Amino acid sequence: MSVTAWLFFLPACFAINLAPGPNNLLSINVAARHGFMKAFVGGTGRLLAFAMMLMLAATGLAVVLHASEWIFLAIKLAGAAYLIWLAIQLWRSEAPAIDTSQSQDAALARIARQEFLVAAGNPKAILVFTAFLPQFVDVAQPILPQFAALGASFLVLEWIAIALYSWAGMYLGKWLVRAKIRRWFNRCCGGFLAAIGVSFLLVRRV
Repeated sequence: MSVTAWLFFLPACFAINLAPGPNNLLSINVAARHGFMKAFVGGTGRLLAFAMMLMLAATGLAVVLHASEWIFLAIKLAGAAYLIWLAIQLWRSEAPAIDTSQSQDAALARIARQEFLVAAGNPKAILVFTAFLPQFVDVAQPILPQFAALGASFLVLEWIAIALYSWAGMYLGKWLVRAKIRRWFNRCCGGFLAAIGVSFLLVRRV
């Protein structure tokens, strides 16, 4: 994997990290109810689930990508289709309401467990690791080290996204409860992901 490919990967990946999925909305809710630190530290449950998914995806795809260039192309097209589909879903999203009402103090372990289960039960996550990350892998070079670098970058960016959403839940609650603002945020993320998906369709592996 070249430095250029990695630099292209970072903003594309961060758009996915920032997409308002179930875990990010959970961070907003937890921060609004229990404060920044519980939402931020509780997000480690999500990182653990994603790390496990990354290891499974890396070991399986390493074999697949070496085996067939046609399979690689199929994964590439599936990744592009997935990003475009996700962009359409975000654009059409009705921006479900975020409950920021106060509740009883929650145990940190319970929050982390909830983050883990939400992440592990999200089929979109495994699609990201099996269809998105391979776009940036050079099959002419050792694959597992490339997956390790991409996976570590994903987890760091996800950690930043947890911090941003936790901060947003604590300090921007009055704005985030407005459906119109959430809807436009969804559309901005969706537009960016659609552009990335189209670029995958246009650029062919050499």
